[in-house]
Amino acid sequence: MKKQNISSEELVKLAIAALEDIKAQDITTIDVREKTSITDFMVIASGTSSRHVKSLVDNVLEKVKEQGVRPIGSEGLDTGEWALLDLGDIVVHVMLPTARQFYDLERLWQGAEQSRAQHAPEHDADQE
Repeated sequence: MKKQNISSEELVKLAIAALEDIKAQDITTIDVREKTSITDFMVIASGTSSRHVKSLVDNVLEKVKEQGVRPIGSEGLDTGEWALLDLGDIVVHVMLPTARQFYDLERLWQGAEQSRAQHAPEHDADQE
């Protein structure tokens, strides 16, 4: 199955709709086209439990596959604290609120990497 002709913006809308379908919280989209060549958009959302995080990512996966989009990879589905779905043009991050607050990807991708240290008082606490 080859990727159908779907734009990055359409893929973002599809992922957001899939997240909204099963009640993802605090969905944020960040346009990173000017900051990295890895992807065009980051979609970040929160789930209420490990099971909810997994279900959210599974639903996005199912919806994009229906449109002929093959994911490049996924991570974190075994633990459910933070799951990542790499769709090439977009990367979907779904996290528990505590993980989201700790890693603060919104600030990181807005160019304020230094402020992240304020949320992590222990040295290298984020490298487990």
